[in-house]
Parts: sequence; C-alpha cells; structure tokens
Amino acid sequence: MTLLESGRRLFDHGPDPDPAPGPEACAPDANDVGFTAAVVGLGAKMAMADGQVTDREIMVFARVFRAPPEEAENVRRVFNLARQTVKGYESYARRIGRRYSHRPCLLEGVLDGLFQIAGADGVVTQPELQYLRTVSEAFGFSEATFRRIRASHLGPDRDDPYHVLGVAHDAEFTDIRLAYRRLMADHHPDRIVQMGAPREFEGSLHAKAAAITAAYAKIRAERGLLVRQD
Repeated sequence: MTLLESGRRLFDHGPDPDPAPGPEACAPDANDVGFTAAVVGLGAKMAMADGQVTDREIMVFARVFRAPPEEAENVRRVFNLARQTVKGYESYARRIGRRYSHRPCLLEGVLDGLFQIAGADGVVTQPELQYLRTVSEAFGFSEATFRRIRASHLGPDRDDPYHVLGVAHDAEFTDIRLAYRRLMADHHPDRIVQMGAPREFEGSLHAKAAAITAAYAKIRAERGLLVRQD
C-alpha cells in the first residue's frame, strides 16, 4: 500500500472523522482522503521551507510519498499549489496529528519523510529545522522524541548519540541497553511494515535502524564496553 492509496481524491474540506478504534498501527485509515491531502501539502511546504524548491527535493518527495499512476497528475497539481508558500503547514500537521494521535508510528513515518525532503539538497537549514520541530509538536511529540528523530537523520557523528537513543548522558548502561533494544524492536523495518506502514517508509526505516545501532556503538566505545556481549 502506498500513502496515496488512502483515498481517490486529494482534497477534503470536511470535518475530521473520529479516530478509528483498534490497536496502534502504522497505516492510515482506508479512504482517508484528508490524510492524503495533508501529507502532500506538508511535503510540498517542507520543500519550500528554505525559500526555494529544488528538483532534488521534488524527486525525494516523489520517492517518499509515492502516488499510484492514476493519482500522479492530481498529486502534481496539489504539490505545485501547496509549494507556492510555506504558510498553512501548521493546519495540515494539526489535522493529521489529531486524527492519528493514537498511531505515533504513522506520524513518525511522516516526519521521517519530511526529514528526507529537508536533507535532499545536502543541508538542513534552520528554517527547515523549525518547520520540522513545529510539525513534531503538532503531532504531539515531546522535545526528547524530536531530538531522537532529528539525530537519527542527521547522524550520530553530527549530533549527540544519547539523543538518538533518547537517554540521559548520566544514564546507567543497563538503561541505555534497554532503550537501544526497545528502539530497535519498535523501529525494525519488518515489524513496521507488518503493522501496515507503506512500503515507501522502508528506506527511512533502515536508515533509522542504522543510526540507532551506530549511536549505541558509539556510547559503548566511549564507555569502554566494546567487548561486552548484548
């Protein structure tokens, strides 16, 4: 399933439906046209966050938030409309943040895709980081969660490995190991896909898992625990 298979049309100006019951999952509800429109709008405005939209950002958007052939023209039209200004992205984020507050896995997948668009030109600017932080807040994520997601995309060598794992610098190693194992279990690509995440999430999921593993290895090295078995 692709993100854009959640509906046939890309505009929805009606009221938000009630959240669907059921266990936490990584997929949007079937036929949720509002989710589709919000994701397209967020992606387009993310590309515009630094003041210009590059061909590379458009290519990354098309790869991460892929439309089926029959929807490609509608997606292009909505994307081109939304990218004219960065204004209004908060409403898109709040809309799906409210709708899927019970599915943080899905919301994190959307944020991962936005990070990929932001970094498409090789650098994530401060306006882009502010955009991503605002979206994260609209999704209901804590500052610690945002730091973890941000670090997983920027890489542990350019950020704090403790932030990648979401632990304090003075945490006991047993707690760090538990955090690592929990994150790897929660973000294993096969598990996320089995929970309904669109296949387009897989690239960012593998990158996230690699960043988590690298951060854990860096902390172990700093603490002289490279030979310790986990």
